Amino acid sequence: MTMTDASQPEPLVSVRGLSKTFDLSAPFLNRLIERKGMQHLRAVDGLDIEIPRGKTFSLVGESGCGKSTVAKLVVGLHVATAGEVRFDGTDLTALPAAERGTFRKRIQMIFQDPYASLNPRWRVRDIIAEPLRSFGITNSRAEEREEVGRLLEMVGLSAQDGEKFPHQFSGGQRQRISIARAISSRPEFLVCDEPTSALDVSVQSQVLNLMRDLQDELGLTYLFISHDLAVVDFMSDYVGVMYLGRLVEAGPAERIFSAPEHPYTRLLMDTVPDIAMGRRDRAPVTGEVPNPINPPPGCSFNPRCPLANARCRESAPELIARAGGTVVACHAVAEGRADLTGTAPAGIVGRDEPTACRGAA
Repeated sequence: MTMTDASQPEPLVSVRGLSKTFDLSAPFLNRLIERKGMQHLRAVDGLDIEIPRGKTFSLVGESGCGKSTVAKLVVGLHVATAGEVRFDGTDLTALPAAERGTFRKRIQMIFQDPYASLNPRWRVRDIIAEPLRSFGITNSRAEEREEVGRLLEMVGLSAQDGEKFPHQFSGGQRQRISIARAISSRPEFLVCDEPTSALDVSVQSQVLNLMRDLQDELGLTYLFISHDLAVVDFMSDYVGVMYLGRLVEAGPAERIFSAPEHPYTRLLMDTVPDIAMGRRDRAPVTGEVPNPINPPPGCSFNPRCPLANARCRESAPELIARAGGTVVACHAVAEGRADLTGTAPAGIVGRDEPTACRGAA
């Protein structure tokens, strides 16, 4: 999926044909005795996205759709089965380990659980200073202490907090520490894997506002992973919707939220509380997410889709370009069988007044 055209600069991050397959097979002897074959889970299947410099691209979908696997593939925590991840024109998947150090400094990650991502035995000053030491950013202990204090104050804490341990902070404060650690290496690109899902709503708003302020101040580019549509609407310039490892719809955030086309995207939109109840006339989507080890033939969403026909059960749709700069993988949309008269639910609002961030300080 191309988010930029020839007249625009090269995107900072470009993912092409990215796939990841996990081998879940039992040991050979067990398979031989029990006469069972090998089992593979295709967590990510041919993902194509581009993220322009200074923008936020969000991936959304139900649990198990492959969002977090994409995040780990992009930062190199998983090795891709196929495809490439290009950062500033360089294919990271083809680089030898010895040549990746420069890019590790420019790419950082904010993890989902602030309670698990910080070393409980280290003081906060050492947690934040670790990237400074690893990449040789500071030249002396005095300069290091000054930089750690500056980073803590930048994320809304005090320099004196560096003497404390992680267990002495609340969840929101720990996530601020995680953000301070992530930006300490002065990166250009941050991968944010559900950074607010472990926090309550009021703390979420503070952390999200902090992340947007830092993006404006430091010129950061975000890959934002979340299942909370209000959060995604607040943070995103572009949105991609995933289902069972595949991208089913993507494009500018305003277009995706105002005029979703894929039936699964509409399902996600319908889960947002709608006080006006303006979308009650839509056919409900029932059923459970299929087993990702044995996905259904054709379109993986067809067992739950009210628009599915024989073609949907036989062949998987390809992404096609639509009006407004979006791409959609749906036979019903391509054939004009989808009802496109719906609008976004009342619970989804613009970037200037997100539901999850109202009243934020």
